[in-house]
Amino acid sequence: MRRFSVVLVMTFLLSLLAVPVFGAPTQGNPQVGQTAPAFNLQDQSGHWHTPVDFHGHWLVMYFYPKDFTPGCTTEVCTFRDDIAKLRQAGAEVVGVSLDDVKSHAEFAAKYHVPFPLLSDANRQVATSYGVLTSAIGLHFAKRTTFLIDPNGKIAKIYRDVDPEKNSAQVLSDLATLKKAA
Repeated sequence: MRRFSVVLVMTFLLSLLAVPVFGAPTQGNPQVGQTAPAFNLQDQSGHWHTPVDFHGHWLVMYFYPKDFTPGCTTEVCTFRDDIAKLRQAGAEVVGVSLDDVKSHAEFAAKYHVPFPLLSDANRQVATSYGVLTSAIGLHFAKRTTFLIDPNGKIAKIYRDVDPEKNSAQVLSDLATLKKAA
């Protein structure tokens, strides 16, 4: 609790001084049309996932800052609620954050998440996707979604995502992209 209070006070003081608190994403900067960066991450059940697991399917890979926070809970629940529509459209969903497997297991159990939540605790995947950022020394994944086509190419990137609307945006764009293919 003391650390949280210190972080809260520091954030407030820095905002008063107009000092930027959030850093820019670091390293990788994948673009639409490029092959999505590789990953090998463990989910909330201890299973490992790589891009090969999703070959032949559309993949919705959304990065989020932190389990159990309001925006991240909203986002996971909207993807959960739309999972049947997404799968009917030929897409699989994975959520990715820097949280550990245990945190993901608790988060998935509490909100009945029917898709993998991948742990990027070493920050390598967030870095390769260009979504690693920090606030006053704390690292997290910036809320960003990648729609990856069945051949592993990035078809669409959603930056500065609205957690309530992201799933609906993906469903709409997925229908458009599938028609164009």
